[in-house]
Amino acid sequence: MTSTLSRRAALQAALVACSAAPAFAQQAWPARPLRLVVPFPPGGLIDTMARLVGTRLAQELGQPVVVDNKPGAGGNLGAADVARATADGYTLLMASPALTIGPAVYRNLPYQPTQLAPVALLGRVPNVLLVNPSGGLQRVEELVARAKAAPGRLNYASNGNGTSLHLSAELFKARTGTFVTHVPYRGAAAAITALMAGEVNFMFDNLPSAIAQIQSGRLRALAVTTPERSPALPAVPTLAESGLAGFDVSAWFGIVAPAGLPGAVTTRLGEALARIVRMPEVATAMQRQGAEPAFLDERAMGRFMAADAAQWQQVAARAKIVLD
Repeated sequence: MTSTLSRRAALQAALVACSAAPAFAQQAWPARPLRLVVPFPPGGLIDTMARLVGTRLAQELGQPVVVDNKPGAGGNLGAADVARATADGYTLLMASPALTIGPAVYRNLPYQPTQLAPVALLGRVPNVLLVNPSGGLQRVEELVARAKAAPGRLNYASNGNGTSLHLSAELFKARTGTFVTHVPYRGAAAAITALMAGEVNFMFDNLPSAIAQIQSGRLRALAVTTPERSPALPAVPTLAESGLAGFDVSAWFGIVAPAGLPGAVTTRLGEALARIVRMPEVATAMQRQGAEPAFLDERAMGRFMAADAAQWQQVAARAKIVLD
């Protein structure tokens, strides 16, 4: 009898231990360092934001966060690396518009968009419409009028085919009914150099990489692409204020993870990231880079990304942009 009771007690204890194991595993996360993949080279805006957020995230979670740069194919290689990772919360991606543009322009993505899931949007950076001051243009309306007066005679620079700067200009063309020629360069720095040299008539650029040239007077900012004016350029109107109602483009950044991440992990990550974005020193560091904190949780970020992807799908289809 005693032996039977002992066996029953042992069985019950084992069952209780098994049922508690998943909860314990979730509570124990993270038990080792996290890897935050940046799908671009070191030194750019997304890399800078990843290192800023990663440092604070390590403090919040009590585990190191290792930034791992995996550039290539317009951000697709790093995204594919994360898409193939185990959905356990230890591999994350620093996401950007490359994630919503890629499916619109690449014929063969090395991953499926459904393999990645949003965790939190962290901030947005406006693009800015730039011209050379020597051209005499002061307002967006003047640029549009000049382009319409000479279809195909004006041209614009970008940092490469299929990039957010390229598609921003194509959206501008679609919204203004203008025909101008695209001149792609190897990177934004080369494109800006061409604009300052008078080789092209205008371009869109991320505000952080253009702010020095704007402040020095070597380039003129006609408008920013976000719905609100940028605190970094308060005197520069938005494209919506310049007659293009609803124009909304930004170099956003946030965190995504392999699809299937446990809900408790997503929640804890989201809560930690929300606290980080609200830190005054983080907001100040973002603003120094021309970015504005803009937290969205996983559901809101999902809706934001879906709308962004739909917009770029339309732009790419209209401009017949297809990349291998």
